[in-house]
Amino acid sequence: MGDTTTMTIRERLPAPLARTAGAVRRRLRGLRYTYAQLPAFPPAATTPVRMLVGPTNSAGQGHAWAQAAGTLPDVDAVSFALHRKGRFQFADDYGVPLAWFGQSRWQRAQQHHVLTNYTHVMVESLRPLFGARGYPDAAPDIEAMRDRGINVALAFHGSDIRLPSRHAKREQWSPFMPGDELTDRLEPQARRHAELVESLGLPVFVSTVDLLEDVPDATWLPVAIDPTRWQQAARPLFSTDKPVVVHVPSNAKLKGTEEIDAVLTGLHERGLVEYRRITGVQHQDMPAVIGAADIVVDQLRIGLYGVAAAEALAAGRIVVSYVGDAVRRRVRSLTGREVPIVEADPGTLGDVVTGLIADREAAAERAAAGPGFVAELHDGRRSAEALRTWLISKETL
Repeated sequence: MGDTTTMTIRERLPAPLARTAGAVRRRLRGLRYTYAQLPAFPPAATTPVRMLVGPTNSAGQGHAWAQAAGTLPDVDAVSFALHRKGRFQFADDYGVPLAWFGQSRWQRAQQHHVLTNYTHVMVESLRPLFGARGYPDAAPDIEAMRDRGINVALAFHGSDIRLPSRHAKREQWSPFMPGDELTDRLEPQARRHAELVESLGLPVFVSTVDLLEDVPDATWLPVAIDPTRWQQAARPLFSTDKPVVVHVPSNAKLKGTEEIDAVLTGLHERGLVEYRRITGVQHQDMPAVIGAADIVVDQLRIGLYGVAAAEALAAGRIVVSYVGDAVRRRVRSLTGREVPIVEADPGTLGDVVTGLIADREAAAERAAAGPGFVAELHDGRRSAEALRTWLISKETL
């Protein structure tokens, strides 16, 4: 049917239906154009061990872990990510837009690529790897990979496996409350994922040590960053008229942003600090934002430290957050290192920040421990070692 006939029919429709028809027509035209251009897949490697990690690439960690794994002997590693509009994009080796994730042609190509090119696949957050095929999780994809002899592992980043009800029992400041929308949404997912972890019997990695409470048999796979990017953009501490305090609310409820805003806005209005609440900044621009701060307040409710805290520590900033005694003990036990983050919670944040400002020399000494801590635990080398046993074995080589 030609365009003239189509327009004639559309003109006869009521206005709302005409607009819908036009939108559908434009969408189909776009698909016809993009459908002929299958997103590129990376070339096949020839190393004995060929690893793929995906599809969430949360905070860029899938890509960072792939890069870390690639430093091991005889290992090539690739990261894959699903690209969503409106979400920050982190570096990856290849990806696909959400519109393609549901296309059968791409799904077949992705499945063929994975099953014929990789010896090891790390599935993040139990998300489907072969596209949106109507399954709630990656279990069918994992079955296909295992049938092909691929060594599969699971990786979790946080809310994908953290059980809210368990967290609420152990953490005084937990954001998870019975009947709360966030809790009601995350609880069933975490329970389903825990059941799958048990039934699949695969190696499991977690990005933060607090998740070992939810998956006791998992291996800690430390978050990995490039410390140099953060160090190069950092100015000397306390070199402005007022101390600059920064908070980046990537997830306001989990971070306790409401309480952080209230306290820091009050200090700002009293003229004690310059408070900057950062939103909408792309990740590649964040080193300059963090480097311009003296104090970075990360979160007050979860009881952990992750990528954002590691980046601020690498920049030599004074990082304030609710880490919790349990996480500090666990890190000390696993690494022999003390977490150089200043402890605070919703009840103490104001006193902690004003205390840091009052004794800037002591605060700067605390910040000075950050770069070394990150260099030892979070520059990728320890992440590679965490992956070594899974990737390199007598069976593999």
